[in-house]
Amino acid sequence: MSENPAVAIVEPKTPGNIGTIARAMKNFEMDDLKLVNPPEFGRDSDAYGFAGQAREDVLPNYDEVTFDHLVENYHTVGCTATTNEDARKHRRFPFKTPAELADSLRDVDAPTCLIFGREDNGLNNDEMAKVDEVCSIPASEDYSSLNLGQAATVTLYELRELTVSETQHPDVERERAPENEIEGFYEHFAEFLDTIDHPAEKREKTTRLMRRLLGRAHPTVREVRTLRGVLRRASYHAADESRRGGE
Repeated sequence: MSENPAVAIVEPKTPGNIGTIARAMKNFEMDDLKLVNPPEFGRDSDAYGFAGQAREDVLPNYDEVTFDHLVENYHTVGCTATTNEDARKHRRFPFKTPAELADSLRDVDAPTCLIFGREDNGLNNDEMAKVDEVCSIPASEDYSSLNLGQAATVTLYELRELTVSETQHPDVERERAPENEIEGFYEHFAEFLDTIDHPAEKREKTTRLMRRLLGRAHPTVREVRTLRGVLRRASYHAADESRRGGE
């Protein structure tokens, strides 16, 4: 994707939803807000009240456009709660989830716009027939319709890897520790069981359970070394208590 997508809201009825979506855009480094036939709203409206810091840039800089303008100038993604998941109703089928949409948009080398519909009935059939892709959030069959602001926030969150600069991601270690580091921990753990005089008949099972636990956790080097530090300190105190008991 060449640039962060624009976000359009078609005929929103509630200024608060406009502000909520502007705020979500600010959260995920999107700033190009388009409104199709919006209601009037001013600085004292819920739009500005709900926009947070987006009231200073994203919200006041919105563009009022037509739906046809979006279709003619962008790779369009229609975001809807109702998908009519039936191949015979091709206007809304097939659809992508927001996570799947993120993968799809990586290869789009054109300006992109995410289009959210009306609060009560979303995008109509004619509008859906004009968009390039359809995105929907799978939810409970008993109550599948999300609030407009919520739906937009979920969708923008799932696109964050495409829109949020790498410098904004926390420096978190994610790579699994090398096997020699993990095996070293298991050896240390076996020594620890010996130090605390863990019942001999239970040691094999206990060690096996520890292997299962770490196998699922995929620990990092830092995590493994921290655990070994805890074992080292616990072993020291256990040995010290044993010496005191023998005096």
